[in-house]
Amino acid sequence: MSIRKKIMISLITILLLMTAGAYGYGVYYFTEHFLPGSIVNGFNCSYMDVKEAEDLLTRKIGAYALTVNTMNRGQESITAEQAGLTYQSDGSVKKLMENQNRFLWFTAFNQHQEYEIPSSIQYDEEKTKSAIAALNCMQADNITEPSDAYIEEKDEQFVIVPEVEGNALDAEKTKQVIIQALLTGKTVVDLEADDCYKKPSVYQNDEMLVKNCEQANKLTDVVVTYDFDDRTETVDRDVIKGWLTKNDAGDYVLDQNQMASYISGLAATYDTVGMDRTFSTYDGRGISIMGGTYGWKIDQEAEVKALAEIIENGETQVREPVYAQEGLSRKTNDIGYTYIEIDLTAQRMVFYKKGTPIADAPVVSGNPYVPNCATPTGCYTVGETKSGYTVNGEDYPSAVNYWIPFDGNLGINDAPWRGSFGEQLYEFEGTHGSICAPTDQVQIIYSNVEKNTPVVIYE
Repeated sequence: MSIRKKIMISLITILLLMTAGAYGYGVYYFTEHFLPGSIVNGFNCSYMDVKEAEDLLTRKIGAYALTVNTMNRGQESITAEQAGLTYQSDGSVKKLMENQNRFLWFTAFNQHQEYEIPSSIQYDEEKTKSAIAALNCMQADNITEPSDAYIEEKDEQFVIVPEVEGNALDAEKTKQVIIQALLTGKTVVDLEADDCYKKPSVYQNDEMLVKNCEQANKLTDVVVTYDFDDRTETVDRDVIKGWLTKNDAGDYVLDQNQMASYISGLAATYDTVGMDRTFSTYDGRGISIMGGTYGWKIDQEAEVKALAEIIENGETQVREPVYAQEGLSRKTNDIGYTYIEIDLTAQRMVFYKKGTPIADAPVVSGNPYVPNCATPTGCYTVGETKSGYTVNGEDYPSAVNYWIPFDGNLGINDAPWRGSFGEQLYEFEGTHGSICAPTDQVQIIYSNVEKNTPVVIYE
């Protein structure tokens, strides 16, 4: 073997031995020292043994301060003294060192390995609580609570008032974020980035809120005018907005109970069936009549349904309510100027057409001395008139030429079998409650009367 070759082999052997020695020394050294780039609780502990690292942590803790970034670039701080921070060795640093991969120490020179050992750092709970409470961002005078976007009526329409973000912190979450930072040696926390601020639960672009606003405007953009001839009632935005309610799906709908209450109020004001009325008789007397079947009566259930459909369809209109019963005149004086007037005391009947008396006749009414035969007083309504009608009588001819019903089986009819009417005949020749009158006068009434014409009967 040549000298040159021997020299080369010797050099390689020496190099390998040196490399192995360096590697072995590195393994040995980093058995008790931290690898390069080791950051423990935010502090650089590279190449330090356990004691050096713990001494560093102890020194650093004393000088530690946490920067607290708040909303809108605000910045505050909490010091170690304020939080009562201390470092207490509990073996965590040693364990951390033992767990590092010392056999690959030669690969660690470009590493940046961060470790957190919160168990070795202690804080004073009361001091920390007080330090957090003392932050400016936690002071009541500096806090604006968030508020949800909502719907408000403005300038005759509903609009969405935007949410208020506010700057109020979730106290518990803020405490947790800050304590975690203190324990792990973080020098900065960002409360906004860490989602510590309270937030509105409803924003102005919320799908349901936008939908509700559109629904409210659509439902209230209707005017329904009820026509009661000489009086009106208006259902407009101010009325309808009180009927808005939400269903199980969260949509604005009309509250049927509120609508029913409104229609019930209309009925209480404008229904006239059975009401007390002041009436001016043919001879100029002012009397009060009460009871009877004549008048107007709103079909409340049907009207609620109809009104709901009108509003939901956005139909502005003038209308009459759905009536269960109608009279002849819808004015305040619903008897009007076309009516049949019967004075039981005078046994006289007068028929007025548009204020002019066109029939005037003596009558025979029901016998008040026979049970259930007296002609009832009150205001009644003319039903379907008939000619050639048969009256079910017991002791008198039953065929009549004209029948004008006004209360169930009672009516006004001629009586061809009678030769006289009026005076006191009703006391001993009275009917079972109907009104008998001369044929010629009954014919005039029959030819001119309309269905629903009032029949006013009094004593």
